[in-house]
Amino acid sequence: MTRTDVLLRSGPVSDFGRDPLNPHASRRVEVVGGKSAAEMRDQILRICPRVPGVYGMLCKKGELIYVGKSKSLRSRLLSYFADSIADAKGGRIIEGTRAILWETQPSDFAALLREQQLIRLNSPRWNVQGVPQRQRAVYLCLGRSPAPYFFLAGKPPAGCVATEGPFYGARRMATAVESLNKVFKLRDCSQKQVFRFAEQLDLFDMDYRAGCLRLELDTCLGPCAGACSRDAYQQRVNAAESFLDGFNDEPLVQIADQMESAAATRQYELASRARDVLKSLEYVNRKLTILASARREYSFVYAASGYDGCCTWYLIHCGEIADVLPAPRNPADYAAIKPQLAHWAGTIGNRLSRGHGRYPATLSVVASWFKKNKNELQRTFAPENAGRKYHRASVRPLAS
Repeated sequence: MTRTDVLLRSGPVSDFGRDPLNPHASRRVEVVGGKSAAEMRDQILRICPRVPGVYGMLCKKGELIYVGKSKSLRSRLLSYFADSIADAKGGRIIEGTRAILWETQPSDFAALLREQQLIRLNSPRWNVQGVPQRQRAVYLCLGRSPAPYFFLAGKPPAGCVATEGPFYGARRMATAVESLNKVFKLRDCSQKQVFRFAEQLDLFDMDYRAGCLRLELDTCLGPCAGACSRDAYQQRVNAAESFLDGFNDEPLVQIADQMESAAATRQYELASRARDVLKSLEYVNRKLTILASARREYSFVYAASGYDGCCTWYLIHCGEIADVLPAPRNPADYAAIKPQLAHWAGTIGNRLSRGHGRYPATLSVVASWFKKNKNELQRTFAPENAGRKYHRASVRPLAS
């Protein structure tokens, strides 16, 4: 038994687990380990291939401390051992690494999706905190009944009205969230707060006191004090949801007006604060615009070629991965998946759906991928057009 075997058996991580977006056979995980960086580097030189994939770094306890992806696993992993990065992030990661494992992927797109899965599942500490010049990813959520409001979450909870992201920079996003709740007049108090809407009947006629000053400042409708009805509050929630969908620029207009008004009256400190808030909201709005564009425009089948013949058809609906199939290699394969393709056509034809399916987090990967690789849109098609012309194109291997 090798030292690497002992390390993996004693630690909680021995492989990457099931890949729900891989319609092919499970991919083998390779592992190297050693007492020194030179020992691991030599093993990588011998056995690591120059193909797309994901990799993970394990500490001496066998815990996954970092996950990454690359178009060429061999080149990327060897770069960690270069003298030029000894004092950089890569060098600091390698200092705490005792084993490296990797899993090949058929394409760079598949590697991106797998990397996202692994980071969300494991939250490796070097991916989410303590990394120099790296901002922590958070999701902008609208939810938590009975009075939904904006809040941030590293992993969006179930039952939200809407969720978008990831966004980067927790401090900047906290500023944006505070402002969004004020602009839409949504509460931002604890879930322990008791809420009383105006239409709720009480045995005695009582005046309830608000839990904070925001009702008096007109930045909250006051659902805790019976100052608004459920319908009135829901109207503001609907407006907030339209902002998340990229259709409402009310927050930017309102903050810009506040900044201009403060500057005109020489309230420069107030104008400066409004400017900082506006910058945060502009960042959020830019990202939401990109994601909204992906939701509107990206509903098709994407045929991603695989270097090893493991080509994949991804059903992308409203910018999200909705389902996957192995690309057919012959007429028999194509006939076998025709019922599934008919179901895919029905999914895309549902004009009332806005996505938010099984894999909502993939929206950001899809939006970024096609923004950077516009030529890949040529490999997309409608499910009903998935005939001989398309499945022949999908199995043409990539140049390795």
